[in-house]
Amino acid sequence: MMLTIEPIGYFHTSSQAPYEVSRQAALMAGNEGVIQLKAGCQFEQALEGLEGFERIWVLFHFHRHTQWKPKVLPPRGGKKQGVFATRAPHRPNFIGLSCVQLCAIKGLQVFVANHDLLEGTPILDIKPYLHYADAFPGSRQGWVDELPVESCFHLEWSSLAQTQIDYLATQWNCHLQVGITHRLKQSPLPYPNNRIKLLAEGWLELAYRTWRIYYQIEGNVLKIDHLKSGYDQATLQGLKSSQWEDVPIHQAFVQKFNIN
Repeated sequence: MMLTIEPIGYFHTSSQAPYEVSRQAALMAGNEGVIQLKAGCQFEQALEGLEGFERIWVLFHFHRHTQWKPKVLPPRGGKKQGVFATRAPHRPNFIGLSCVQLCAIKGLQVFVANHDLLEGTPILDIKPYLHYADAFPGSRQGWVDELPVESCFHLEWSSLAQTQIDYLATQWNCHLQVGITHRLKQSPLPYPNNRIKLLAEGWLELAYRTWRIYYQIEGNVLKIDHLKSGYDQATLQGLKSSQWEDVPIHQAFVQKFNIN
């Protein structure tokens, strides 16, 4: 039997890459996005009554994935688990489910916050969150219950790092601080595919978009020291092209701070 599902709309947000969003929606407070529903489908009527709910379930398609995996390595787990025992995107039908905060509804636009979706995500369905039916505090959580409690990190930006961040924001409209903060607070330690490297003498490097962030961890304090360009010298000197359009920003950044 063939099953055909058509998206009811698409999600729009500033998050372009998987590493820019939380591994779970509730772990990334403050980020916003909007579900743009298709016109001409009577979805205006379908939304009636939803405005009174604080949270909604969003079913969506993991559109960046083309192959599923029967076993995956969770970011918090020490060994591989069956994909059905995880929230990983590598699923047979690439269907995702997130519980997000409903902020407002304007026409065919559903504004949400605290999400873990990417720009362009196809939306399959929307349902209201019902605490009497959807919340079961104290339920067993399998292998997750065996994991150690995660540390809560406090971020400190050095004067240099803050100056660099402010320069990019004010001079180039390149806003990185909120995204980097969210990214490091939830998982500042290296694990497979999280774009963090452990360097010499306790330094760590986060690859965030086309930038590199250097920091150290002392107890529960994460000290961000400075940023660098992620481009090599050939690209910065114009000898090699890039698929991204931010090379001039990096060139000005390197010239100003003499760090690369």
